[in-house]
Amino acid sequence: MEILRADNLVKRFPSRGGEVRAVDGVSLRVRSGSCFGLLGPNGAGKSTTIEMLEGISRPSAGAIHFRGAPLDARYRERVGIQFQATALQENLTVRENLRFFSRLYRHRAPLDSVIERCHLGAFLDRDTRQLSGGQRQRVLLGIALVNDPEILFLDEPTTGLDPQARRNFWSLIDDVIAAGKTVVLTTHYMDEAERLCDHLAIMDHGRVIAEGSPRALLDQHFGEVVLELPAGALNGAGDAIAHTVKGEWAELVTDDVNATLSQLMQAGVPLAQLSVRPRTLEDLFLHLTGKALRA
Repeated sequence: MEILRADNLVKRFPSRGGEVRAVDGVSLRVRSGSCFGLLGPNGAGKSTTIEMLEGISRPSAGAIHFRGAPLDARYRERVGIQFQATALQENLTVRENLRFFSRLYRHRAPLDSVIERCHLGAFLDRDTRQLSGGQRQRVLLGIALVNDPEILFLDEPTTGLDPQARRNFWSLIDDVIAAGKTVVLTTHYMDEAERLCDHLAIMDHGRVIAEGSPRALLDQHFGEVVLELPAGALNGAGDAIAHTVKGEWAELVTDDVNATLSQLMQAGVPLAQLSVRPRTLEDLFLHLTGKALRA
């Protein structure tokens, strides 16, 4: 069942030369109870798109519908937002911050359930200035859930977290979805998107350039696998064997593993440290959006 729909969204901003179209005809469908990922390089238009979907910014053209109806004043009560950066009230404890934000809404989730879901019990009475990065993100997730929203927007929620904290946060998102919520996620971590999202839209230059499940997108664009081995292992054979070098490793893309292995062995390349992996969402992202540095 569709919970959120965007049709031909356009967002224009004035500039010296006239105007800039940050978003240029984006249409999206978000299914209830799913995790929808919106990806794109810096400047692709995804943050502007998310702000329109959240109801924070009005589109210059196009329409957004929530459960089949245009967005209205009540929409803010039905969504939860974890911004990329949120200022917590200093000199207040975690418990006091939760109570503070909860009182901003008419409809509220029981705080005990929010505390349990986000695993906040161990530091409820701690000043928010004393929290670790992972603890702070869990508190911000709790704040986004205090109004018991139907749809939850998470804007790069694990940026700056260590690998353990990131994976712990993923488990929290799994629990939120299992409880019947819908999640819209933006992230620059491709492994995060591949792990969490049921459906992805990849944006660039204000438009959606690819859309589908992670597996379907990979199957659509790639039929190869990647062979990885130390770059030094190629020795003089590197000129004859197509490859790219990433740091100390060489990557060979092939749709015929046996033929490539035969070519490597004939060239006398040692294979002791060879590994074979399927194409990943990061490969797809770079394939679609390029490798050039974005401002």
